[in-house]
Amino acid sequence: MRYEATPNAHTDFKLERDARNKSFSVDEEFRDASSNWRAMALERKYMNSFSWLGRPLIQFPGDVMAVQELISAIRPTVVIETGIAHGGSLILSSSMLKLNDIDGKVIGVDIEIRPHNRDAIESHRHADLITLYEGSSTDPKIVEQIRSHVGPADTVMVFLDSNHTHDHVLGELNAYSNMVSVGSYLVVFDTHVEDMPDSYVWHNRPWGKGNNPKTAVHEWIKNNDNFEIDNDIENQVLITSAPDGFLFRRS
Repeated sequence: MRYEATPNAHTDFKLERDARNKSFSVDEEFRDASSNWRAMALERKYMNSFSWLGRPLIQFPGDVMAVQELISAIRPTVVIETGIAHGGSLILSSSMLKLNDIDGKVIGVDIEIRPHNRDAIESHRHADLITLYEGSSTDPKIVEQIRSHVGPADTVMVFLDSNHTHDHVLGELNAYSNMVSVGSYLVVFDTHVEDMPDSYVWHNRPWGKGNNPKTAVHEWIKNNDNFEIDNDIENQVLITSAPDGFLFRRS
C-alpha cells in the first residue's frame, strides 16, 4: 500500500494488517470465492442497495471503505469525479473532506444530470463543497473548466466512473491524469467488467469483455510510467469493482 491507512495505529496492528493483506494476494481459494460472489452480486444488483447520507451510492461497501481511507490519508483539496448518477459518491467525498477538516472542493461531471438528482444534490447539507458540470467528461471545454478549479498548491484525487467503454475511459485517463498530484491516486471503477464470466450479459450497454475500463488501464499505463497499479488496495478490499484500477502517481 502506497499510503499509510492508519497513521496513528499501533505498529503491531499495522504489521499484522499488512501481513494479512499480503496473504490475501496469494490465497487463490479466497480470491476465487470473492470473484464468484462479486459476479452473483452484480447479477442481483446488490451494489444498488446502499446510500450515503441519504443519496443512493452504487458501489460495493469495500470500495466505499477504500475511498474514505484514501481521502483520509492523502487529504486531497480537490476531488474530481466523472459520473454522478444519484450523487452519493459526491456526497461521500464532500463529507469525508469535512470530517478530515480539509478545506477543499469536489467537482462532478456527467453527460446528463437529471433535474431531480441535481435538486437533491444541490440541496444536500454537504453540497457547499460540490460543483456540478453537465456534459461529456472528455469534452475539452469541460476538461478545461474542471482544470480551472485546480491551483498549484492543490492536492488532487480523481475518480473515473462514467461511460465504461475502452475508448471513453482511455480519453478520461489522458484528460485527467496530469491533474492528479504526485503521491495521490486516480481510481478507475468498473474494471471488473473484464473479469466477469463469459456468460454474463451487459444488457443495453456498449461495454463488455475486451472493451472496458480495465482494457483501457492496461493500454494506457504502458506509456505512463509515472503511475503504477496499487494492487495492495485490491488485496485489502478483495470484493471491488476496481481490480487494477487503483492507480498511484509516483512521479
